[in-house]
Amino acid sequence: MDRILQDKNSVAPYFVEAALACATARGLDAAPLRRKAGLDGVPPTGAPTGARVPVTTYGTLLRLLAQVMDDEFFGLDPRRMKIGTFSVICLLALGGRDLGRALDLACRGYNSVFDGMRVGVRRQGRLACLEVRPIAPGAPLALFAQETLMTYLHGLACWLVRRRIPIAAADIAHPAPPHAEEYRVLYSSTLRFGQDAARLWFDAALLALPVAQDARTAVTFLNRAPENFLVRYRNPDSYARRVAQMLDRQPPAAWPDFDAVARNLRCSPATLRRSLRQEGRPFQSIKDEMRRRMAEASLAAGTEPIPDLAARLGFAETSAFHRAFRKWTGMAPGAFRAASGKRLK
Repeated sequence: MDRILQDKNSVAPYFVEAALACATARGLDAAPLRRKAGLDGVPPTGAPTGARVPVTTYGTLLRLLAQVMDDEFFGLDPRRMKIGTFSVICLLALGGRDLGRALDLACRGYNSVFDGMRVGVRRQGRLACLEVRPIAPGAPLALFAQETLMTYLHGLACWLVRRRIPIAAADIAHPAPPHAEEYRVLYSSTLRFGQDAARLWFDAALLALPVAQDARTAVTFLNRAPENFLVRYRNPDSYARRVAQMLDRQPPAAWPDFDAVARNLRCSPATLRRSLRQEGRPFQSIKDEMRRRMAEASLAAGTEPIPDLAARLGFAETSAFHRAFRKWTGMAPGAFRAASGKRLK
């Protein structure tokens, strides 16, 4: 559980390097920018597991880059997004009475600025998505442009309705990058790579939520940007957090069933199931996420035989663990261990 919370308050070194690359592409010296943002000593991409950058530090870097480049999108679009543009877009979104209309207005604002991409809200049955796609066919967007804009749009949506918008799935218009695991923290545990556009899918019913902000609260929001896009809204008393804390106190093989968890939380199973669904964290997904992280830590260390790991995680058969791990990560446990550069002695 501590690792999960740490990840949500930090980012991989990749994002620092990608942001600084935007500056060097415009002829700026990255060294003073790194020092001013407090990034001296930050490990490079590929550093050992656990080496991460605090969200506040990364947010300071993005704010500094926007100021020195006079571009709030860091040169990622052919047209410069001048300082103050995002504030105007936020205020424009406040003109929508509900989330759907507010996001439509925000997207209209972005599209009046961008020359290389288009953003929009698309409805498809019971789901809706925030979509980012290039204007010119065959001219794919830079990966960092997709990552940054999707994070900003989702953060804006969460702020507008004062609650976290659970992401059901994320589409990425690139093959899976080495830092793809980071997307499970930023977006969703369901990831689809190599898509024709970048999309964040969520429950379409949430578009009817009323906008709960105004021009006064926008001042505080904008003063804390972009850190608040990365951390977003989290409820420390949420059912998902309480369930995870309960499970974290005992080994997976001894985890209680759903009804027992509900009794321990002093609520009915129906109430717990409905609350977890509204929070975007079903009971099984909480268990899967915790087991996956335990499995990845063990496999990266390379000291525990896979059958023993499977049993410790509560799998009756090693083959069941293999199937589950492949579903979680797209890799077999042995392949993951090999990719981590570890071997059993």
